[in-house]
Amino acid sequence: MAKVVKIGKAVVGDGQLAIIAGPCVIEKPEIMRTTIETLVDVTAELGLPFVFKSSFDKANRSSAKSYRGEGFERGLETLAQLKERYGVPVISDVHETGQVGPASRILDAIQIPAFLSRQTDLLVAAADSGLPVNVKKGQFMAPDDLGLVVEKMAARPGFRGLCLCERGTTFGYHNLVVDMRSLVIARSFGWPVVFDATHSVQLPSAGGTQSGGDRRFVPYLARAAVAVGVDAVFLEIHPDPEKALCDGPNQWPLSQAKALLRNLRDLHRAGRRLTEDFLNETQAPRA
Repeated sequence: MAKVVKIGKAVVGDGQLAIIAGPCVIEKPEIMRTTIETLVDVTAELGLPFVFKSSFDKANRSSAKSYRGEGFERGLETLAQLKERYGVPVISDVHETGQVGPASRILDAIQIPAFLSRQTDLLVAAADSGLPVNVKKGQFMAPDDLGLVVEKMAARPGFRGLCLCERGTTFGYHNLVVDMRSLVIARSFGWPVVFDATHSVQLPSAGGTQSGGDRRFVPYLARAAVAVGVDAVFLEIHPDPEKALCDGPNQWPLSQAKALLRNLRDLHRAGRRLTEDFLNETQAPRA
């Protein structure tokens, strides 16, 4: 069984299905309030641990014209206000070692972007922050490489646990694919596994100056990952994805969040029982 990671009051890896969700990037206040209020209510009703995610800065955009967010200081202030008002843990990306200290005073967990998942100094700084860390597997990495990420971080004195997040692998130009075997391999390193269902349907740079995507595949991939046996599902959710300032084509509509999360919860509950029966009768690897 994987270790348990606590992100604020949310527990990842204890047999429940946790949800990490929110708009891709911090936008205007009404969008943030509407999204977090809905997700707080829905996850509470469904009995799902919830961590709110939104980026203060999308620093790893292909085009200089892409919307990046509120910036480091103002973005952290926004996340602090949302955390206090709604009483939920928050997570956001860091891109530089100098951001880790100030961010760790606000956030409940630190996220390492996929493009930076081999940056040793950043991984070490995040591990030393005293917060749990969600590391997104680089689109260029084999799942076995996550073992090296764990080695870099787990020996640090401030280490408080990590989650390993699958978000698709580069497959030709402007396309990603998800190899469900990677979820099983990631679990073998002993830490909770997260599946990023919305970035996995991203089409990087396919929109010219912005990323494309195909959100119709989000529920299919999410259900497949839950059936394999992940500990959490990561979803970027927006009230109006067509007008989102970042990653709109792959964000899931807020109006459909409850239906999707309920479906994933029910599948997770049924899958745990069926999987235990199967594993008791076979020598299959436990995911």
